[in-house]
Amino acid sequence: MLVVDDQFLIRAGLVALLRAAPDIEVVGEAADGAEAVERAATTRPDVILMDIRMPGMSGVSATERILEQARDRQPLPLPRVLVLTTFDLDEYVYAALRAGASGFLLKDAGPERLLAAVAAVAGGDMLFAPSVTRRLIEAYTRGVESSADTPADLDALTAREVEVLRLIARGLSNTEIADRLFISEATVKTHLNRTMTKLDLGSRAQAVVLAYESGLVTPRAGGA
Repeated sequence: MLVVDDQFLIRAGLVALLRAAPDIEVVGEAADGAEAVERAATTRPDVILMDIRMPGMSGVSATERILEQARDRQPLPLPRVLVLTTFDLDEYVYAALRAGASGFLLKDAGPERLLAAVAAVAGGDMLFAPSVTRRLIEAYTRGVESSADTPADLDALTAREVEVLRLIARGLSNTEIADRLFISEATVKTHLNRTMTKLDLGSRAQAVVLAYESGLVTPRAGGA
């Protein structure tokens, strides 16, 4: 893991907590976004714990650059980025997800919640604090404007890939999608992987954002 936070005491506490946990190796620390990009390139962590507001390069910009560099090094797997912040604001949630973050957790979460989040993100799941999820849905309900740099055209996808993407955006798990479509869970993963490759996406969360931005999925009444 790479731990990124501009506040020394917070960063030191996170590093100590993670190093005390089984099956976690902290390979580096960074105090700002630019340093995070450099450390990620040299240490190639599996998971990055990323502060979102830092002097100079933000955590959002650092996430974008780190994932761009990782794509250039393929076939190595992309690192998973877990954004950790005190700011429960929807614009930061949205920016982090668009950048490719796999999870978003508030700094007031306890140690057990943090370690569970690291494990979930490392395993390929996307993870959001419940309050953040609610705010994100509310932001979509109010109408988040589509960005001009929205990745690739959905026309590149097959009908089944579009169907899987729609269900992922609705919050269904791979198991639930497999049951809904009467296919295996492995087949769901294959469709998702192909979708992410075609659309140049770095995370499942990024796929969800794209599904809303493109109009493939629209918010339900009441933000649910």
